[in-house]
Amino acid sequence: MTSAVTTDKSARPGYGQLLRTPGAIGFVLPGFAARLPFGMLTISILLLVQHTTGSYGSAGIVAAVTGVSMALSAPVMGKLTDRRGQSAVLVPVVLMHSAAVSTLVALALLGAPVWALALAAVPAGASVPQVGPMVRARWAAKLEGSPLLPTAAAFESVTDEFTFVVGPVLATALCTGVHPAAGLITEAALTLAGGLVFAAQRATQPKPHAVPAGGEKHASALSFPGLRVLIVAFLGIGAVFGGMQVSLAAFSNEIGNPGANGLLYGVFAAGNMTAGIACGAIAWKIGPRRRLLLGYAGLTVAASVLWTAHSMVLLGALGLVVGLCIAPALITGYTMIESLIPANARTEAFTWLTGAVAFGQATAVTLAGRLTDAHGSSYGFLVPMAGTMLALATLLALRSSLAPKAPSRIINSSTGSPAAAAAEAPAARVNERGVGHRVPVTVD
Repeated sequence: MTSAVTTDKSARPGYGQLLRTPGAIGFVLPGFAARLPFGMLTISILLLVQHTTGSYGSAGIVAAVTGVSMALSAPVMGKLTDRRGQSAVLVPVVLMHSAAVSTLVALALLGAPVWALALAAVPAGASVPQVGPMVRARWAAKLEGSPLLPTAAAFESVTDEFTFVVGPVLATALCTGVHPAAGLITEAALTLAGGLVFAAQRATQPKPHAVPAGGEKHASALSFPGLRVLIVAFLGIGAVFGGMQVSLAAFSNEIGNPGANGLLYGVFAAGNMTAGIACGAIAWKIGPRRRLLLGYAGLTVAASVLWTAHSMVLLGALGLVVGLCIAPALITGYTMIESLIPANARTEAFTWLTGAVAFGQATAVTLAGRLTDAHGSSYGFLVPMAGTMLALATLLALRSSLAPKAPSRIINSSTGSPAAAAAEAPAARVNERGVGHRVPVTVD
């Protein structure tokens, strides 16, 4: 068991005090509007392409290409943001995304073949703006050293949960109640408007960490073992989101009530959101690594029984339980970034996790779509089970990588003296490359 200096988490300030931070509302509200479309994109593509092609398998392929493209581009976007600044990256990205999604909508409505839709999905996914990581980076820069920082991490995780919850429900309602393309059109419009307003809030942007000419390059966030383990965990979470989206839609069609999809996903979302709010408000007495392992074990058990449901009531109840189990794992994983990754690579680290959810979701949509087309919705629910089981096994095997370094390992980054660092132990630690940074203090 590793430990750091203990602090009284029961004294953690609340959400109200956090939102009264000068300048916070100016980036929180447009930041939410700009990242809400992230939760709408996959399900909107899935429903539109399924409508135009009649195949969940084809729809899954197009949605998967979007997710993979986003997952591959997100860390690059995060690294560029760390080095060049948020507005410099965000403005061209949201313009490109709106154009790419508009092209995809037009091709789908014109009856283009699947290969053409998949080709159009590449820029649509690659240009998804990484607003959530940018908001987190603003909080970290504004609140460095403040007792409000853990509250900000919890608040952002709850906001992400809300995005994952509301986005698919809104997209489903638009696609089934207005027009199959309405979800994607709304996604593009929100991304453009919210992204531009968010980018205009320059006063709260963190300063870029530019690499001086001839200077040493920053270490990639991916070089830290803890992040690599968290990426696997978030791939499993993405598998739950993707598998649920496809399989709930297919189940609703099988029972002759397509509108039930929105209700079932709403129940799943309600559990997710309720647990997210609770997790952000609780003053935890156990460390984040243990919370992650326990939360992920619960998620794995819950996801493993979805395939047994053959009635709407039972499936709704199981979906609620799965939703309740996702939030503890997702929130804890995001919160752990501050203790595992130095400040000059955190935006990149957050984008790796966001990209992992997207990649897991994309893979799950593809697999669940094929299984559903061939065997029915029950087989689609096997995908969340498999994804979470593999991720849990990885977490258990590599859990030591998720522990912050003990104080005895801390050295003074300026003098290199372990003795001189003793007084600094509560405030800073140094990673394997000798980069000192603050960590939240807790006991694991």
